[in-house]
Order: sequence, then structure tokens, then C-alpha cells
Amino acid sequence: MSGDLFEFTLRLGDDALVAAQRLAEWTTRAPEMEEDVALANIALDQLGAARLLLSYAGELEGAGRDEDALAYLRSDREFRNCLLVELPNGDFAVTMAKLFFLAAHQRLHYDWLVASTDERIAAIAAKARKESAYHLDHSSLWVKRLGDGTEESHRRMQAAVDEIWPYTHELFAADELTARLDAQGVGAAPATLRDQWLSTVEPVLAEATLTRPADGWAPGGGRDGLHTEHLSYLLAELQVLHRAHPGARW
Repeated sequence: MSGDLFEFTLRLGDDALVAAQRLAEWTTRAPEMEEDVALANIALDQLGAARLLLSYAGELEGAGRDEDALAYLRSDREFRNCLLVELPNGDFAVTMAKLFFLAAHQRLHYDWLVASTDERIAAIAAKARKESAYHLDHSSLWVKRLGDGTEESHRRMQAAVDEIWPYTHELFAADELTARLDAQGVGAAPATLRDQWLSTVEPVLAEATLTRPADGWAPGGGRDGLHTEHLSYLLAELQVLHRAHPGARW
């Protein structure tokens, strides 16, 4: 059971950690000052969730690795995040599409996990779901603003949705681990969240005058440590200081 929980907390924690790193890349580069602050705050929310989850993962593993060791001393093949969060930021529309789809999933997932039979997971979810609700609201507003804006903003937002949509399928992919956790009441079966996710996502796309892409190609592998080349570059930047000065204390 502890092995399953370790793997599960890694998946959740790695999603949040990699999402935080990508969002932090917008600092000083957002289209307006208020958005610069907003994205930095969302990145900090994701980082806070990652710290709680990776700390718990380290305890479950029992090998002496803390949150820092799990964040900074693993290779890309050891990360269990979904591919969606490691994709490059692209233009602002791509970033908002990524955040919108991810936040809609995280909010629903954390809502479910509040009732988890694992008390630590439930407590972390109770905190994170409030933040995810804000992330969803913020990204939804931008999707609608860009989608139902100018001809150029609509074109870019539709292109972003089309580009990111295939990567959302991995959020709902099931395997033996998720089946065991669902049976034990620890985590939700991923597929059970998809209909709720669609009921959240589709009305926003419709209001934004955007066309929902057809389901088809569904890239995956992130949960098994099979990532795009983008994660290696992201981790090189994320981990460089810790690896250059091992054991350093500030």
C-alpha cells in the first residue's frame, strides 16, 4: 500500500512542481503587470502543493529523501508528471489553454480527494482545491477573453486549444495503480472525472466561441517516466543550483 501511495503522491506532486516551473517562466514576461503577478502567484500555489505532496512521498518511501531530494536529484525518467505540464509555454494563449485544462482537472480531482481514506492526502487536497478553483476561474476568463476577442486573438486561442487538447487524455488514463487506489478509496478512478471535466470545460469553450477538438491522438507515457524532450531542459534549469552546490545551506 505504501508503494502505491508513494507513486500516487509523486504523480500529483510532479504535476504541480513542473506546472509551477513552467508558470514561473512568465515572470517579467507576461503581457501586463497584473498578469505577471497573477501567474507568479499561481506558480507559488502549485509549488506549495508540490512541497506538501513530495514531502509526504519522501516519508512514504522511507529512503531518507525529502522534498528537495525528490525535486532536484531525480532524472527525467524518474518523474511521473503528465506530459501536458512539461510542454513549452508557447504564446500566451497556449499557456492559458494548458492552465485551463489542468486547473479544471486539478479542482475536480482535489474535490474528490478531500474524501480520500488517506488522511494526509485528504488534508493536502482540502487546501489545494481552494487554490485550484482560483486557477480555473482566472484561466477561464482569459480563454473567453481571447477566444471571443479580436480575429487574431480568436485564431491564436483556437490554435492553442487544438494543440493542447490531445494531451488532456492522459489526465484520465487508468492503469493498475489507479484501479487499486480506487478500490481502497484513496484516489478516484481517472475515467470517472472525465465527464465532470467536460461539463466544466465545454461551456467555457462555447462562450469563448471556440470549437472543441475531436478526440483522437492521445499521447501519454508521463506516468511511466516516458517524457518529451522538453522535460530534460526544464529539469536542467530547475535543478542546476542544487546539483552545483550539493548539501549547501543558506
